[in-house]
Amino acid sequence: MNLLYSNDRRAEHPPSWYAATAHPFERLAPLRGETKADVCVVGGGYTGLSAALHLAEAGLDVVLVEAHRVGFGASGRNGGQLGSAQRMDQEDLERLVGDADAARLWDLAEDAKDLVKGLIAKHGIDCDLKPGIAHFGFSDAECRELHDHAAHLQTRYGYDQIEPLDAEAGRALCPSPAYKGGYLDMGAAHLHPLNYALGLARAAQAAGVRIFEETEVHHIEERRPAVVRTDKGRVVAEHVILACNGYLGSLNRKVEAKVMPINNFIAATEPLGDDAARVLTRDIAVADTKFVVNYFRLSADKRLLFGGGESYGYRFPADIAAKVRKPMAEIFPHLRDVGIDYAWGGTLAITMRRMPFLARVAPNILSASGYSGHGVGTATHAGQLMARAIQGQAEGFDTLSRVPSTPFPGGPALRSPLLVLAMTWYSLRDRLGV
Repeated sequence: MNLLYSNDRRAEHPPSWYAATAHPFERLAPLRGETKADVCVVGGGYTGLSAALHLAEAGLDVVLVEAHRVGFGASGRNGGQLGSAQRMDQEDLERLVGDADAARLWDLAEDAKDLVKGLIAKHGIDCDLKPGIAHFGFSDAECRELHDHAAHLQTRYGYDQIEPLDAEAGRALCPSPAYKGGYLDMGAAHLHPLNYALGLARAAQAAGVRIFEETEVHHIEERRPAVVRTDKGRVVAEHVILACNGYLGSLNRKVEAKVMPINNFIAATEPLGDDAARVLTRDIAVADTKFVVNYFRLSADKRLLFGGGESYGYRFPADIAAKVRKPMAEIFPHLRDVGIDYAWGGTLAITMRRMPFLARVAPNILSASGYSGHGVGTATHAGQLMARAIQGQAEGFDTLSRVPSTPFPGGPALRSPLLVLAMTWYSLRDRLGV
């Protein structure tokens, strides 16, 4: 079964609150026949749009092909959080790659945030960018770990936009009885993810990128020039960028072994009005310490946008609202019976270490994916790094590609069942508070 068509209508954004409030974007024609380009980008999410934009601004002829519509995948459905650092904690990275490369990875993560904010400002992208993400824990021990982590970033990396929150300060910000404190990161931010993706698409078009929607790639001939074969045509290009993330399928076996698609879900409540202050007292976003993380924020019209719950396999659950309502009620018991106006799922991609997988899968084919829920900044940045690598400036790309990556065990036939077992264990630990 193909994840491109397992849960969604062909060539339509899912019926999310994001789609309902997105700025209009004219439907683009599919590719028919043959065309040539310097670079063919496969995938119209943050990675592909950023790569295409930066390549075109450098003067290259770029074609981007998207199986559905730009922003169709995780880029148009996610929690909208532009987080700091890498997905793996800096302390763990220091142990994995050493202090020098860990420091480079920290700098790259800061570059990623700056890049997103800079692109929004440069291209006038209207996507409700706001500063601030709080991270909360459920126990005194988790709160101490979060405080230690914040102190580590302050002392080791000179990061001065982070402050610890004790239980009282945490509840003043987020009046949930579930949390014991954490920290507030004002260097991080949140935004409307689909409007950000559509803004990148408009900027890429203005720079000269030829974008073809409803154009599924089914085979790539790895030669020079490469041939990207689609359902109704083909692109002949000197370079190819794979920017498919959770929707890659079997298009490239080297990437498939290291990157696993999973599903995550978000619900948008009815507008809360004055009751929104019982969720958040400031316009920030939140993520917590559960392994299957809860993340949330308020929309511009005072809805709670709450993400929680995962599934492994091809199909979304029949009742997404019920799946999200359960963790939402654990965090906010007073919203147990609140009306839910939108509920949607999305497919993202994870890696074993939760670090992105960047690789040169052939001499003229680059790939980036596996952002593990940290994709707003990392995916945008990965696109820029691949664009630079094609132009011969590969330092940033090489730093990320050096991070050790581990294949999922069992191959395509067994990796999903094994992941389900592992996630079931971690979910049990979340419920038990272990």
